[in-house]
Amino acid sequence: MIDIEGAVAAEAIDEETRDQPEPAHRAAGVRGVAAHYGDPLREQRVLDTAVGLVDRSHRGVVAVPGEERTGWLHTLTSQHLATLTAGEGTELLVLSPHGHVEQHAMVAEDGETTWLDTEPGATGGLLTYLEKMRFFSRVEPRDATAEHALLSLVGPEATGALGTLGVTGLAEPDAVAVPGPKFRAGELPPRPTVRYAVAPLPGGGWARRGPLGVDLLVPRAGMDEVVAELRGAGVLLAGLWAYEAIRVAARRARVGMDTDHRTIPAEVDLVAPAVHLDKGCYRGQETVARVHNMGRPPRRLVLLHLDGVTTDRLPAAGTPVTLDGRAVGFVGTAVLHHELGQVALAVVKRNVPDSAALLVGETAAAIDAG
Repeated sequence: MIDIEGAVAAEAIDEETRDQPEPAHRAAGVRGVAAHYGDPLREQRVLDTAVGLVDRSHRGVVAVPGEERTGWLHTLTSQHLATLTAGEGTELLVLSPHGHVEQHAMVAEDGETTWLDTEPGATGGLLTYLEKMRFFSRVEPRDATAEHALLSLVGPEATGALGTLGVTGLAEPDAVAVPGPKFRAGELPPRPTVRYAVAPLPGGGWARRGPLGVDLLVPRAGMDEVVAELRGAGVLLAGLWAYEAIRVAARRARVGMDTDHRTIPAEVDLVAPAVHLDKGCYRGQETVARVHNMGRPPRRLVLLHLDGVTTDRLPAAGTPVTLDGRAVGFVGTAVLHHELGQVALAVVKRNVPDSAALLVGETAAAIDAG
């Protein structure tokens, strides 16, 4: 955790939080991260209107060097990676044989190594899967979490703040439109469905433009120096509570928080950034293609407004969403947003109308159809 006055560790608030290092990483010296620095709503406003620095160094980092790495990852995951080149990033999924989401990772390619950063607690599962699929491929996947830490510059002024570290000109994300059902073969270009610009940092590591700002993968040994340089330039620190509020408002699902064991990519809007629909066979591809061509995933991701009258406590992840006394879904991440109030991401049955009077526990909830 960035050690400054006012920092409150995530696990000090909730011992069971997912936002803490895996035991193996903690044993290797990886520190916890801050939920907030004393004023979470102000921190949110900073991320919403300017730029703040968020410590996300509890995320897992998997390094995949080796000359066959991009072609090998292309065959194992949902994304088109065969043409990934240095200076490009994207997102990928690992699916079960039945098409359920098992892993989500952000990707960056530096010309020698493909870097995958993923949810805390998910590193071991991802690495185990990759190692089982090595066979005779010239790749050497390894857990690099103890060596590298992820920080995030979040907000509309993120790229400007990045100039403090000597990196300028990172292009905006470049996305391919999702085709309609039963599109023609060859209609999608043979490239990642979303490309994020990646550039090396002068002190080591890299910067990747992303959907909420700029991610920085830095050597842990130099992490404090990067933080000090950005703070010296006037960039304020913001905790995970603020980051999560911005993410929820942007309706970006987090695997493991806003998904369950049955979730398929189309239900939680992960097709556009993480799935190439015309790249050939990979595990779970048949389900992805069938659901896309039918155009009717069984559930959908929604943003719920919670009335906050019955209780001011936010519902826990997994709390059922009910309609007329029957369960129609579950809540994922619930936050107190500085403008929207109490809101939550939820996965509900597709046929639940936007106008439905829902309950989350005893709290009234309404779908934001915007």
